[in-house]
Amino acid sequence: MPYTPYHFGPSGFVALILRKYIDVPVFILANVIVDIEVLFYDHWPYHRYVHTLLIGAAAGLLWGLAAYPFRNIFKKVMQLVHVPYKTSFWKMLISGILGVWFHVLIDAVYHWDVNIFWPSKAKPLYNLLTKGQVKIVCLTFFIWAFISYIFAVKSYLEQKKASKVKHAAK
Repeated sequence: MPYTPYHFGPSGFVALILRKYIDVPVFILANVIVDIEVLFYDHWPYHRYVHTLLIGAAAGLLWGLAAYPFRNIFKKVMQLVHVPYKTSFWKMLISGILGVWFHVLIDAVYHWDVNIFWPSKAKPLYNLLTKGQVKIVCLTFFIWAFISYIFAVKSYLEQKKASKVKHAAK
């Protein structure tokens, strides 16, 4: 992407829709962490090894592992934004990998220096959509992510209400 924030729409939508199966903050933050790589290069190619499925999987695994000690902080943040949150070690590891891969897939359509299948030089996704179309798709997903967020908040509030009723009955 031209800028990492474009990834928040698609990653937010996917994370919120699949929150039962993936860790929302780990998945979304994996989409940011992968772009740390481009800060290390002042010349082309900017997207090198972490922007591949192979090395990206290792980076995502390391991110999921590094995030695990912060699971209680993530839980508190998710409570603040009223999104249900249950995680596990494996869920965080898988979410790290999938989050990086998701970022790399989007970048592989947009950037010609992404060798998604490295060490192969094949670039079957590049120019699948125009750069303008990719931006429109990502921006459209911001709307869908917001709608998904509303449903997640509704679910959170219903769970909280049911918990209060259950405790009041005791």
